[in-house]
Amino acid sequence: MIRGIHHTAISVGNMEKALAFYRGVLGFDVVMEGGWKTGSAQADRIIGLADTAAKFTMLSKGDSRIELFEYSSPTPKQADPPRRVCDHGYTHICLEVEDIDSEYERLQAGGMTFHAPPQEALGNMRAIYGTDPDGNVIELLEIIGT
Repeated sequence: MIRGIHHTAISVGNMEKALAFYRGVLGFDVVMEGGWKTGSAQADRIIGLADTAAKFTMLSKGDSRIELFEYSSPTPKQADPPRRVCDHGYTHICLEVEDIDSEYERLQAGGMTFHAPPQEALGNMRAIYGTDPDGNVIELLEIIGT
């Protein structure tokens, strides 16, 4: 029986830079940190790669969790910049916000890149897509009148 989504994981190029964004700008809290060195057969079996090494940080905000991974082995490829959200695969994570206009301004000042200001969406919602420092897409969504 599936109970729900536990977390979303994101591979990042630089953990400190990612934490500055996810903690400092988005306001997530660190729940757990860890990692493993090359030679962990258990990690390699779980992940399905050989000779892995990485550090991770689990973050939380409300009922949501994001896990950041910085792999040192195998050497990661940078994602195809910019990956279009219509391309197959995971497209984005969505953060529900209050006062989307203020959050848009605050996050833009904090280094988040947006292609437009918040837009009306489906009647009682406003939304906009932006990117984190590694180009991962984050949607801001405000549900109006709840």
